[in-house]
Amino acid sequence: MLNSKSFLTVDFGAGSLKVAEFETNEGGILSLKNFAIKPLGQEGSQESTREAVILKALQEILVEKGFGAKSVNVCAPGFHVFSKFVKLPPVDAGKVSQIIQYEAQQNVPFPLAEVVWDYQILGSAAGGELEVLLVAIKSNVVEGLFRVAEQAKLKLNLCDASPAALCNAFRYNYGELEGCTMLLDIGAKTSNLLFFEKEKVFSRSINLGANTITQDFANEAKLKFDEAELIKVAEGFVSLGGAYEEPENPNQAAISKIARQFMTKLHIQVNQTIQFYRGQQGGAAPQRLFLSGGASLMPYTAQFFAEKLNVPVEYFNPFRNVQIDPSISLEELARVAHALGEVVGLGLRNLAHCPVEMNLMPASTLRWRAFNQKKPYFMATVFSLVLVAFAVGFLFQKLAESKEKEIASLEPQVAVKQAKSDQMRRAYSKLEAAQKVADQMTTWIQDRYYWGNVLSELRNVMIRSEDAVKKKLSAEKPGVEAGIWVEQIITLPALAGGSAGAAQMTSPVYTPERMPGGAGVPPANGAASPDGVPAVPPISLLCRAVNLSNVDPSANTEIAYAVENQLKASPMFDPKTTQLVGNLTLDDSNGTFTFAITVSLAEALKL
Repeated sequence: MLNSKSFLTVDFGAGSLKVAEFETNEGGILSLKNFAIKPLGQEGSQESTREAVILKALQEILVEKGFGAKSVNVCAPGFHVFSKFVKLPPVDAGKVSQIIQYEAQQNVPFPLAEVVWDYQILGSAAGGELEVLLVAIKSNVVEGLFRVAEQAKLKLNLCDASPAALCNAFRYNYGELEGCTMLLDIGAKTSNLLFFEKEKVFSRSINLGANTITQDFANEAKLKFDEAELIKVAEGFVSLGGAYEEPENPNQAAISKIARQFMTKLHIQVNQTIQFYRGQQGGAAPQRLFLSGGASLMPYTAQFFAEKLNVPVEYFNPFRNVQIDPSISLEELARVAHALGEVVGLGLRNLAHCPVEMNLMPASTLRWRAFNQKKPYFMATVFSLVLVAFAVGFLFQKLAESKEKEIASLEPQVAVKQAKSDQMRRAYSKLEAAQKVADQMTTWIQDRYYWGNVLSELRNVMIRSEDAVKKKLSAEKPGVEAGIWVEQIITLPALAGGSAGAAQMTSPVYTPERMPGGAGVPPANGAASPDGVPAVPPISLLCRAVNLSNVDPSANTEIAYAVENQLKASPMFDPKTTQLVGNLTLDDSNGTFTFAITVSLAEALKL
């Protein structure tokens, strides 16, 4: 919890920038003083232009609306955030952080040195397991938000994640609801689906956003993105199917069909998540759905989901228990309230204890802030040290003159000793060279059988991976059989030279639980031993496995992760360079799929 009288909250969304100014009164009530929303256009969701676009939009809002507060809480957009719910076995409180550190290393699709991550223990499951929400974001993304705030002359207090802010806003306003409730936040680039049930919370980021509707309509009507967006907002609606007459307006007819196709895809993802929540998380059937996000306001969206899900649907009101300043137009606020859930959740972080409290501020930012706070003391200390340095320098000058005379008298003796030292150094170099030759020959003899051991270990890895997958899936589907084998072994220099399939192995694996922008394949220039002798380069394993997506939508991904984890656990391979690359490729002709893994030998074999 932070303490502040008047402060700003900013939601850096993909499609729009949302800013609100809050105050906390003496009664501990959150009060809205002012708000603003500014569209960011297509450039707002592109990494190359995003930082400049949001800075310009933020500066314009601060001037136009006359916001006075300088302290700000910000929220990173969902498409930048990696989140995952994990279950930990019952352990002593002192070991929880250590286990979560291990889980972060296993689940976050980037090196932990490149991300800012935090976690929240949400409670205990029926079996005593701890339910933990793990959230991570690339450090450079948060540093970009810090730069934006600094250039706008604002002080950044905390950086939250969109799902966490929505969770806090919902609990604050609808905490009295019984049963299971869903909150679907439809954003420009991604959507968030949250489940609330007693003290239980679960969320999933869905890689579908309303920008898809705009882009498809722009392509069909041969319009620019911004032009298509204006028409979508003004005239668009969700078609309710064949029983309804098609509108005469050609733009409305086109957008309504495209919007229905998008909502149908989103409904499929929502339905799959409901099944996962009930089957894997032990949740109850949802009794109601709340809609939020800018795209949810498209006409007939609520009717569409009410028909598909067969539950009551209404729009999320994040200001239900928030005081509204008399100067604010309630009519204007009502039109956009459903899209301001994140800014309310950010505001609650300054009011009281929240169900989910995380701060994704990078260590570099915190160090820089601490330095700026202590800068006046540093300057005074430096000035004092300069004065002392002048005094000490004069003393040492006199001592140096005396020592120079002593050194001059010792130089002839040093020259004789140096000649003997050079002679001994040359003899030692010859001895080292002879020892290296002997060591290399010994290594060649020992490595004759190493490749046979490597291939044998690969076979054992596949067997262990099959056992792990069968064990995980047998809870729901007893008797499930998994088959995994290595189809091709290729050195990375061969891939770099243009071998078949190289193009498929240059991007990271994408799953609903992995963030975009992961690290690619390491440079294909081979490894090197500590003495500089060329060694066996990294190896790409092309694996094939039986397609089990009909058993569980995530089964194929689990198979790939199982192989990756077993390889990392093997003493034959380097876990730091072992990673999945490329995409899962289905082969419908034989009911299998392929995936690639880059590995390096733990023991570098010299070539």
